[in-house]
Amino acid sequence: MTDTPAPAAPLRPQPKDWIKAIHAYVPGKSTGLDGKPLTKLSANENPLGTSEKARAARAGVVNTALYPDPDSKDLRAALGALHGIDPARIVMGTGSDELLHIAAQAYAGVGDEVLFVRYGFSVYPIAARRCGATPVEAADLDYGTNVDALLAAVTERTRVVFLANPNNPTGSYIGKAELARLHAALRPDILLVLDQAYAEYVAPEDDDGALALSQSAPNVLVTRTFSKIYGLAGERIGWGTGDEAVVDMLNRIRGPFNVSLTGQAMGLAAVHDQDFVRASAAHNRAERARFVAAIDALGNHGLRPLPSQANFVLIEFSGKLTAQAAYEGLMDVGYITRWLPGQGLPQCLRITIGTATQMNEIAAALRAMAQAAQ
Repeated sequence: MTDTPAPAAPLRPQPKDWIKAIHAYVPGKSTGLDGKPLTKLSANENPLGTSEKARAARAGVVNTALYPDPDSKDLRAALGALHGIDPARIVMGTGSDELLHIAAQAYAGVGDEVLFVRYGFSVYPIAARRCGATPVEAADLDYGTNVDALLAAVTERTRVVFLANPNNPTGSYIGKAELARLHAALRPDILLVLDQAYAEYVAPEDDDGALALSQSAPNVLVTRTFSKIYGLAGERIGWGTGDEAVVDMLNRIRGPFNVSLTGQAMGLAAVHDQDFVRASAAHNRAERARFVAAIDALGNHGLRPLPSQANFVLIEFSGKLTAQAAYEGLMDVGYITRWLPGQGLPQCLRITIGTATQMNEIAAALRAMAQAAQ
């Protein structure tokens, strides 16, 4: 009897199947199809730039041969003072993306499920697969968060629920009552991660209560970033807050020196410059309203701006002018926006709110294209 030969050993290291299933994150582009640099309104960056105080703080960082403070103590203290939070309950990240990834890693794994809403932030399925968990999408409600659908999708295997509020890329938002209803209906062993990258753009009277919930509930983590309203996307600074046990778990696995010397210095100065934050929020509120009104006027051409509480507007195209044609046409006049076929939204463009001149030019270009397509 002949023995069956053993399978041949692989000729190279083999990645885990769940890693091979990941589709890499695709950032907003900054150039046209021909590589020509364009005005970038694809990544939701602050059109007012960075506060002068933060830029001055960067110039004051001299000895970059030294490691940064591994605990970002001064920055955490400033954030705690600003938001009325114990700094011991704040964890820093290399952008809030790091915190989203390690939250999934700490609380989910092979055989578990990570839940999020359809058209949610594209990092969520990556974070789920990265730790071997199964990503699960809940149905949306007109591109926004459907709390009932989220709750219906919870199973005994659910370990983490991600919710961006305001949501990226749709701009949708749920208020305090709906958020409280979602949390109250979740099992206490499920970590609810509230991604608030755009929270500072929400009017104070519309606060969703997430920060307060994170301080009273043991299964809530709120994440925020310096990349948007603070204008520090290039420095990669994020932070999160929640129960002491949750913060402890994230601190165990985050990068040991995950916020750079310049990042800590600029972040500290930015926190102390709330005048810049208020000016950025006011600019966004005014220009977003003007832009939405201009697109609303094109409704008879099939353009619909979705309600947004963020620093961008998602436009649905249902007429003769398609989202792809609008995307390419805007490149022809010097602007790069975000077309989203890879996120199941080939009929939509996400456009960052820029300067008044930029929004006027984009609205005019869309109007001309819509009229020409009729």
